Amino acid sequence: MTRRIATAIDIDAPAAMVWRVLVDFPSYPEWNPFIRRITGEAKVGARLEVAVEPANRKPMTFRPTVRVAEPDRELRWLGRVLLPGIFDGEHAFIIEPRARGCRLRHEETFAGLLVPMFGAMLDDTARSFTRLNDALKRRVEGG
Repeated sequence: MTRRIATAIDIDAPAAMVWRVLVDFPSYPEWNPFIRRITGEAKVGARLEVAVEPANRKPMTFRPTVRVAEPDRELRWLGRVLLPGIFDGEHAFIIEPRARGCRLRHEETFAGLLVPMFGAMLDDTARSFTRLNDALKRRVEGG
C-alpha cells in the first residue's frame, strides 16, 4: 500500500536562496512550524535526526538517510519505522526554476503494511506540509 502527499508553492526568489534556507538546519526552529529540528548534513548517505510537530499530533523524531542532496535542485531522504516495508516515508523538496523565481514541490510517498492505519495522521501531515511551504516562502522572500 502506498500514499503520496504532494504540495507546491511558487516563491519569488532564485532557487539558490530557497536551497540555502532548506539546508540551514540550525535555523529551522526560527521559522519552520512543522520540521522543528534537523541535525546532520545535507549530504548523500548522511543520517539525519528530524523532529516534526504535525498539526493535531504529538511531536515525533525519526532518523532518515539522505538519498539526494543536489544544491539548488533537490533534497530527499528516506525514513523507516522498524524494518523496511512496515512504514517507509520518502520525503522530497524539489526546487524548479521558473521564469520568475522558482516553484518548490514538497512531497512524500509513504509505503508499507501500516500505511492504511495512518490515514488521519497523513491528512494532518499534508496540512503541515502546506504550513511549512507558506513559512518557507515568507522566510525566503523576507516577509
